[in-house]
Amino acid sequence: MRIIPAIDILDGKCVRLEKGDYATKKIYHENPLEIALQFEAAGIKYVHLVDLDGAKAKCIVNHKTLETIASRTSLHVDFGGGIKSEDDVKVAFASGAKQITVGSIAAQHPALMLEWLHKYGADSIILGADCRNRKIALNGWLEHSDLDVISFMREYEKQGARYSIVTDIEKDGMLAGPSMALYAEILAATNMQLIASGGITTLADIAALAALGCEGAIIGKAIYEGTIPLNALRDLC
Repeated sequence: MRIIPAIDILDGKCVRLEKGDYATKKIYHENPLEIALQFEAAGIKYVHLVDLDGAKAKCIVNHKTLETIASRTSLHVDFGGGIKSEDDVKVAFASGAKQITVGSIAAQHPALMLEWLHKYGADSIILGADCRNRKIALNGWLEHSDLDVISFMREYEKQGARYSIVTDIEKDGMLAGPSMALYAEILAATNMQLIASGGITTLADIAALAALGCEGAIIGKAIYEGTIPLNALRDLC
């Protein structure tokens, strides 16, 4: 299972939120590049970079930070947040993203998502399926839909999507463990490569997700708060 630390950027800084609430932001570092370099030094190979400013603005904002991290580290960067147009997609890839995560557009404008999926390939486009009470959330989790997460994933699987990041928003940033039951249900209902996100708190959580069959695990607050030390991840990477 891939270990994928997260760097969330707000106002140019590395932050974490609780349940996606911007009012709960906690700044962990003024310079996201320094965090990325720490990850690289610990043997990490992947990073999930989230443009929270872009998610609110509905267009990419922090592409320069993406470019800096991609050019000054060897990290494989998955970038998400604010990808709403073809120009955003081009900017993300031109700035060094190896993969992009598309969520709101996939829910609101599926034809555009399918165009990107077929144009750039299923290895480059990750389906963002972040949900609250099983319903897909939109636009930086500030809005919600009536789309069931499993039905949403299954429809895109039929169209060739391979990877999906699923965050249970109620778990995100809470250090209360991941949504194992939801992930087990998803893995039983689809053949998607599932990347779990939200609530991962301990090494035991990581082991449980690997045993369940998740392809990747995105770890955020647990690293910043030290409940999962970076040096403990070295042997897992």
